Amino acid sequence: MSKPDSRAETAARIRHLLDTEGDAVAENTRGFNRGRYESTGELADYEALKDEARAIKEDAIERLPELIDDLREAVEARGGHLYVADDAADANAYVREVVDGDNVVKSKSMTTEELDLNEALAADDARVTETDLGEWVLQLADEAPSHIVGPAIHKSREGIADLFAETFDLDGDDRPETAEELTRFAREKLLADIREADVGVTGANFLTADSGTMALVTSEGNARKTVVVPDTHVAVAGVEKVIPSVENLAPFVELIGRSGTGQDITSYVSLFTPPVPSPPVEFGEARRASAERTASAKPDAPMADPGTAAGDGATEAHPDREFHLVLVDNGRLDMREDDDLRETLYCIRCGACSNSCGNFQSVGGHAFGGETYSGGIATGWEAGVEGLDTAAEFNDLCTGCSRCVPACPVQIDIPWINTVVRDRINRGADPGAFDPLVEGLTPDDEPAGLAPSKRLFGNFETLARLGSATAPLSNWGSNLGPVRAAMDRWLGVAPERDLPAFERETLVDWFAARGGPRVSERLARREAVVYPDVYTNYADVDRGKAVVRTLEALGVRVHVPGSAAVASGRAPLSQGMIETARGKAERCLDALLPEIDAGRDVVVIEPSDLAAFDREYGKLIPETDADRLADGCYEVLEYVYGLLENGADPGGLTGGDGDAVAYHAHCQQRTLELEPYTVAVLERLGYDVTTSETECCGMAGSFGYKSAYYELSMDVGEPLVEQFGDADRVLASGTSCGEQLDALLDSSPEHPIKAIAPL
Repeated sequence: MSKPDSRAETAARIRHLLDTEGDAVAENTRGFNRGRYESTGELADYEALKDEARAIKEDAIERLPELIDDLREAVEARGGHLYVADDAADANAYVREVVDGDNVVKSKSMTTEELDLNEALAADDARVTETDLGEWVLQLADEAPSHIVGPAIHKSREGIADLFAETFDLDGDDRPETAEELTRFAREKLLADIREADVGVTGANFLTADSGTMALVTSEGNARKTVVVPDTHVAVAGVEKVIPSVENLAPFVELIGRSGTGQDITSYVSLFTPPVPSPPVEFGEARRASAERTASAKPDAPMADPGTAAGDGATEAHPDREFHLVLVDNGRLDMREDDDLRETLYCIRCGACSNSCGNFQSVGGHAFGGETYSGGIATGWEAGVEGLDTAAEFNDLCTGCSRCVPACPVQIDIPWINTVVRDRINRGADPGAFDPLVEGLTPDDEPAGLAPSKRLFGNFETLARLGSATAPLSNWGSNLGPVRAAMDRWLGVAPERDLPAFERETLVDWFAARGGPRVSERLARREAVVYPDVYTNYADVDRGKAVVRTLEALGVRVHVPGSAAVASGRAPLSQGMIETARGKAERCLDALLPEIDAGRDVVVIEPSDLAAFDREYGKLIPETDADRLADGCYEVLEYVYGLLENGADPGGLTGGDGDAVAYHAHCQQRTLELEPYTVAVLERLGYDVTTSETECCGMAGSFGYKSAYYELSMDVGEPLVEQFGDADRVLASGTSCGEQLDALLDSSPEHPIKAIAPL
């Protein structure tokens, strides 16, 4: 059972991060996300590049053992060394032996963070200096990264200035304050350490099996110095970084900067085939001695013959250089064999999933992250590398909103990975003291040990059916003070939230009572079934009535069959209750496919249900059946748009006559690229539409109802207050969006269908 104190601790930690890091994280991640839209919008072949990148990663992971063998051959042919480490301890032991207590400079590397390499080297009294500016700031502050790409985005400029002043005892004119001064100060300090380094340690964004070439994609030049200044270079990378050839780098170079920080190309894209041909860089006495040797040489004598080490166009490794490539398994090869976690290995560590995530934008990776990795993709990494216990610490912060899906340059289904891991966490939970008493009695297919809050929200269909059958008494009783206090304490339902009010007469009952379809078969333009989703059927019946009246005014013969009043499975899926969701998907398929086979269109009101049909059913039921269902279903305003475009008369609908409306699209609706249809219909009917700049309102179904996450949910939605606070009329397509906007704004939002339905 979820303990009240653990929920309170979670809420307190989130509150602390909102107060101390939230503003900096929000400014940086939202800036990155805006930049991504701008930069990728300039790519005519953006989707084709994503397809290409995805195909390369799929092929590379499929052929990984073969590619590692090819890479070993290429590295060793140049005199380098390749070592495949089983785990963190194995990798650290190898690098410690190479370093042997010497001075080390490092460029940014999440894999070495995963290994805790710095701590391992410090055990041998090696002096390790991070040369990435953000990583160096965190090293001085003794803090963990909060973002895969921008490790110190939670730090303000003022905070960094204070840190430098305290660490280096700076005051007065010596104290750097501006970004330029801070950067100059850091550069001078880091250059001194680079000059004294014996070993350079880097990561690798990509490794090409054909030639042993490594790509480093950075925003600073210190990674290059780390490679070429010391005579010994150690590169540490996960085995998943191997791709077949240098030519395969092309789509990734186009995508990684645009996806991660909104740059058309990052400041430095460096390709090395180590050991590199150039000699180690010498400073001080060694440099002067080298210069004297050069001066005594014949004026026209080359430094080296072309094609050999250190000459113009040199290709051979310099004899004074030593190179070690450490490829790290640490759970990755097991992930490769896991059908659900395998996609995680396609990740190129761009951070786009973090930047596009509403929750991450508010709290960053110190809440939405594990031992090493942060953001949506972190669940897959942490589950595969560290284990389910670590992933469980932050997995619930992924709401499945799906905004990361179009942002990911290799098209990873990050919400599904999070759902699968949540399901595994649920199934690994220890049963509570009272669980055996109710096992087999709950209306789901989940094991004992499932948190009561998840069981409550995952069984919303049952709750809604009972609430409707006993309304209005159920609505009165659920809002009694002692009841709300008990729900907060034992179920984690935030007392600040208004609970859904259920209707005694369902949409199905209303439709039957009015006599069924009102447009004759002979006169009908189309024939459609309005899918009576759980919320529409039992709570917001008025929006269902508005849909029926609107479609009939456009000449559609409408049906609302009782057989179709089954839940889509979206609610249990959001709680990681996959088997329960599978059962509901099968019921939904049995109810709706016959309607489609009879030639009827299925009109869906709730975007999250349509998203389940379109994106998730293929993982729950046979893919061919899922495709048939998805092809026969339409979002309601998408359907209205299609009718109008094909000649339906809008005369019976309600027009806007220039009235201003503020419209917020559901996040799933945006992912399915359906928002433009609603805007087009409203504008066609005379409304002046302002669309929200905020992608996620923060409610995310049941997420905003949970007391542990209530404050985070409201913080995510705060930008909507800034944009829509003065709006007289607000429209929202999603149920949860409407609930959140109702809590945030003075005006009560309504579904867009109500704005155009006949009066």
